[in-house]
Amino acid sequence: MKPDFEPREPTALPQGWRRLKLILEWDGTNFAGWQVQAKGERTVQGVLEKALEPLGVSARPMAAGRTDTGVHALGMVAHVDVGHQIPADVMRRALNARLPEDVRVLSCVDASELFHSRFSCAWRSYSYRILNARTQSALERHRALWVPQRLEVAPMRHAARHLEGEHDFAAFASQEERQTVRTVFSCEVRSIPVRRSPDEQLIEIQVIGESFLRHMVRGIVGTLLEVGLGKLESGQVAQVLASKDRAQAGKNVASHGLYFLEAGFEPWARE
Repeated sequence: MKPDFEPREPTALPQGWRRLKLILEWDGTNFAGWQVQAKGERTVQGVLEKALEPLGVSARPMAAGRTDTGVHALGMVAHVDVGHQIPADVMRRALNARLPEDVRVLSCVDASELFHSRFSCAWRSYSYRILNARTQSALERHRALWVPQRLEVAPMRHAARHLEGEHDFAAFASQEERQTVRTVFSCEVRSIPVRRSPDEQLIEIQVIGESFLRHMVRGIVGTLLEVGLGKLESGQVAQVLASKDRAQAGKNVASHGLYFLEAGFEPWARE
């Protein structure tokens, strides 16, 4: 079994080895998340390892984040150490030829041995998509949460601002044993009209932070939904946050509307 140890301090690679930085995209519908599971569930890390083995790679790939079952990724950053000199772009093409259709390597480049996809990461960006429409979509059913009741975006947008900054996010996390203080650099709510009806909209909630607690983004979205439905005033979100009580926040929304967008390796700067 491959070790799952992730060093917190940079360690020198063996003679002749190099580190590759990957950017991955996947459809999370049929994956039990990123990380290899003890019971052998299908995971992104697992299928990537399987594709790497015929290319002479036995090291375990590491990613900037560990996504849950059903969560998608548009630009997950990962790295893997290799003991050969196959050019990086040849590796990209070889991996895509061996990977299943629901995961792709978008880029593969050589990186410094000091680079670590998780511990070098300065911020991570997630997006949650909500289809606010009278009728469910055949195409979006595994891509966005369907909410048939009308959502008011303006108060959701106002409420989201209360979540920016350094706070204790215990009220939005579940099954969390780590310390719960985190920094959210940006929390924005956007509405995109849906062409099939002027009364329907696709709502995107983007959250950018240094790091996230278990189910934190899904708890935030569930709480903002309560605001959009008029069950919670926008200003009450600050009270929910201050309470540190999970029971005060909205329920975790389904995972299939959540996307890992990108990871940044320079300090966050709002555009």
